[in-house]
Amino acid sequence: MAAIVTSRVVETAVRATLESDGYELSKERGRGETGPDIMALKGGDCLHIEAIAYKRSGAARAKDFFEVFFGAVSRLNNGATTCVIALPSLFDRGLKQQAAHAGPAWRRIGDCFPELQIWLGDTDEGRIIKRTNWNSWAAERVGEIIKLRAGK
Repeated sequence: MAAIVTSRVVETAVRATLESDGYELSKERGRGETGPDIMALKGGDCLHIEAIAYKRSGAARAKDFFEVFFGAVSRLNNGATTCVIALPSLFDRGLKQQAAHAGPAWRRIGDCFPELQIWLGDTDEGRIIKRTNWNSWAAERVGEIIKLRAGK
């Protein structure tokens, strides 16, 4: 499936941001190597980062997102203090919709995994990385969902 924004572009943007923040970074993985796309260390902070592409197909994007979610939280077994899912900023609108659709389940995932973050890379605009926690995507929609269920 053709990618509109590749995972390599996202990874490069995240690496540049973390490097400028003073993190020590793992080397880039080779083809077929397993493990997080990026390990970043600074003080007692150990970030394990998984980057994904933005593909043309919505079904392919969803599949990649769910796969990277499980990969990210599994990094807790390897000493990660923060597990990051790094995405192109094009995911912004879809994430809001996904969080609203999942309703309370989205928030419960964030409550179970407080180490889980979602970073959006604006790869066209100077590689700006928007760092958010998982539950920040549900916060603006939870009240809306409750009102709908109550028939208001």
